Amino acid sequence: MITGKDFYNVMTAMVPLYVAMVLAYGSIKWWRIFSPEQCAGINRFVATFAVPLLSFNFIASNNPYKMNLRFIGADTLQKAIILVVLAIWSNVTKRGCLEWAITLFSLSTLPNTLVMGIPLFKGMYGDSSGTLMVQIVFFQGIVWYTLLLFLFELRTARMLFSEQFPDTADSIVSIHVDSDVISLDGRQEPIETETDIKEDGKLHVTVRRSSSSRRFRNLSFITTVPSNLSNNVEIYSLHHSTRNPMQRVSSSNYPDFYSTTASGGGRNSNFGALNVFGRSASVGGNPRLNYQGGTGIGDYPSPNPEMFSHTSAMPKNVASNVIVDGQSQQKQEDLRIHGAHDHKEIELTVSPRKVESNRKTLVECQEKDNEHEEGEKVIEEKPKTNPRASVMIRVLLTMVWRKLIRNPNTYASIIGLIWSLVSYRWNVKMPAIIAQSISIMSNTGLGMSMFSLGLFMALQPRIISCGKRVAVSAMAVKFLLGPGVMAAASFAVGLRGVILQIAIVQAALPLGIVPFVFAKEYNLHPEILSTS
Repeated sequence: MITGKDFYNVMTAMVPLYVAMVLAYGSIKWWRIFSPEQCAGINRFVATFAVPLLSFNFIASNNPYKMNLRFIGADTLQKAIILVVLAIWSNVTKRGCLEWAITLFSLSTLPNTLVMGIPLFKGMYGDSSGTLMVQIVFFQGIVWYTLLLFLFELRTARMLFSEQFPDTADSIVSIHVDSDVISLDGRQEPIETETDIKEDGKLHVTVRRSSSSRRFRNLSFITTVPSNLSNNVEIYSLHHSTRNPMQRVSSSNYPDFYSTTASGGGRNSNFGALNVFGRSASVGGNPRLNYQGGTGIGDYPSPNPEMFSHTSAMPKNVASNVIVDGQSQQKQEDLRIHGAHDHKEIELTVSPRKVESNRKTLVECQEKDNEHEEGEKVIEEKPKTNPRASVMIRVLLTMVWRKLIRNPNTYASIIGLIWSLVSYRWNVKMPAIIAQSISIMSNTGLGMSMFSLGLFMALQPRIISCGKRVAVSAMAVKFLLGPGVMAAASFAVGLRGVILQIAIVQAALPLGIVPFVFAKEYNLHPEILSTS
């Protein structure tokens, strides 16, 4: 039975953490103290200094020679059971997939043991339970987060090679990744692949960052968008193909052309008759535009995306097949457009009299385009292949290693374990000047972690960002599946009494911060993990 003193002890451990979180939430939602850029700086401090030093302090102060092997075995068995079941589900069943397997594994097995678990269990069961939590923290940070990172990189590698080599991926015998590429995801820094058939007649692939010159070579269009961040700042949006550099880009899609320029139905154009210009692959230099027509847009409107698209099959009469926005069919005035094409002045006339014939032409082109798209769909439905297992494992180990060596928490955990082995083996004490320097920083770890979590919650449009139905399903996985499997695993290894209670309750702790960070970085169900 829970007594009043037990309740007070728990509140003493937990309330200060939530005070930090509420203060952070209010500083954004109510008081407007921090900007998003300042929040990013706070999060950076937490990830680089506060949490790593907190991990080091806990691990270094734990005696590794008195670890509860049954408790660690129960935790390991729980994670192994769920991982095997999810692997079978994702590879055997029709509804199973790697993406959901990663998310379900994170929800059910990776609680917030460091920030919330240690204070909570010290208040519930005393200081000895905090020692058990430290043991879980070490294995979680070194083993299970590394495995989670491996799964994320496996997913991105499959996506990359299935897109770039849909029919020949199984012929790849080697994959070299340049040293400046730290992830195969390509969301933060675009990447590209190059293939080479060497003397052995086999396919060798090189993965490297997309260079600036290549990005501009694959450029489709440039738009200038006014920014509300400052009065004199403009954001330049570069749209290019980095996933598949050989992807065909065409501006001769007549149905879309019609929908952007026709006055009736479809999308309304902001550029009027400017859409008549297209640039073919053989034309050098951008066309100079002299806009005259009195539609009130201006002499030099912003470039249309289709104007700068590259194509090898631009019809010569594209200008005569245009229906101009804002031109009434009853008006008989012609809209004259002057331009420079290959340094020769030309004059194009578009009359509303040709509306009916133009529509017929566009309908015919739409039917042809639909047939072409159906053919492309048939091609996309072919089963995609992946490189052989040995090749994939080598490249994945390389990428995971590069991630780990850039993570301060990796060094903190390993150095903390080494120091604890030395300290408790030969009874060596850390010099006071070093111990206090680490302590003053690690003491900020708990509070700043909760503060960072409150900032993140305040920056979201909704606290339950994934929707109520998905949130309920995630709660069932978190509070039923994870603790249920942990109870079975604990009984299997022989845990009983208070330690059994600790094992089950720690499995029901809220989700850890690191799995959400990974989900956000790799864009895999971040809204579900942020809600959890």
